[in-house]
Amino acid sequence: MKTIRLKKTAFNVMHHALGAKMVEYAGYEMPVQYKGITHEHEIARKGVGVFDVSHMGEISVQGKGSLELIQKITSNDASKLYPGKVQYSCMPNDTGGIIDDLLVYKISKNDYLLVVNASNIQKDLEWIIRHNSFGAEVTNISDSVSLLAVQGPKSVEALQKLTDINLKKMESYTFTIGEFAHIPNVLISATGYTGESGFEIYVENRYAAHLWETIFEAGKDLGIEPIGLAARDTLRLEMGYCLYGNDINEFTSPLAAGLGWITKFTKDFIHSGFLRIEKEKGTTEKLVGFEMVEKGIPRHGYEIWDNKQQIIGMVTSGTMSPTLNKAIGMGYISVENSKEGEDIYIGIRNKPVKALIVKTPFIKK
Repeated sequence: MKTIRLKKTAFNVMHHALGAKMVEYAGYEMPVQYKGITHEHEIARKGVGVFDVSHMGEISVQGKGSLELIQKITSNDASKLYPGKVQYSCMPNDTGGIIDDLLVYKISKNDYLLVVNASNIQKDLEWIIRHNSFGAEVTNISDSVSLLAVQGPKSVEALQKLTDINLKKMESYTFTIGEFAHIPNVLISATGYTGESGFEIYVENRYAAHLWETIFEAGKDLGIEPIGLAARDTLRLEMGYCLYGNDINEFTSPLAAGLGWITKFTKDFIHSGFLRIEKEKGTTEKLVGFEMVEKGIPRHGYEIWDNKQQIIGMVTSGTMSPTLNKAIGMGYISVENSKEGEDIYIGIRNKPVKALIVKTPFIKK
């Protein structure tokens, strides 16, 4: 049997030294937890936590035709971007689903950075190149970039010690490039995946160890701790954020997924004509949030039933919320059964367990 060799981020040694529980994720060996999911979740909500997200993909799109290419392959309107601005978007496929969701950074005129999901890097790259009839230069730089996400209400206080850039004045979905921790040309953005204030720090791999050490030293008196992928998932779910592969995929419509706000019909993009028709007619299903009323934890793939135990949908994400101390989830439900405040039932071990459709985010920030 052929052994699959997992990729390792530049922070891998640090994770092992800290005793992290390591798992395979998107072809990488990644830390799923250090001291425990609930503990790490609370660190990010109340203090400051550090996530190694170097497994994420970075694709550079440069040169003449770069904007035209991005406009064709993404659903949001990239012409609204300016240098220093980030945009959340998705890449629709030609059958109504989603190739990937991503962040688009405008570095300067004809210079963009696309940050994509780890499991989709090669697929995304091939898709982008396939539709590059505009002469843009498309380069996968993922293996040369290390990325830390520093999240939590104390993140500004911790990181401000390491740069002259005024982090407090950085608005959500903006970025800047400058010196950080005596490292030149660091890209610092404020996007986040937890609902808390925080930053993403992009550096060349050769600076990774120094970055890790200086950030943890700067945040030592604030109780800074490393956070694993498990808490990252509970944090994003409390905010109702989609996870590719769970809540969205190549068969889910961005409109059904509640991503109409990043689907702009002021321009033409792949499959835009059909999505425009879908918007006019309405979708048959809708991604909703729900809280468990009765005891039970919803899991990806569980059926959603009505009060007659008829299948009306499917759970895409579910967990025990550390903040709310109750089980929460998201799932696609037929539109006629998706009204907020309606009772639904999750099929757990072939038994109906009552839940209530609620508005996301589950926690209000």
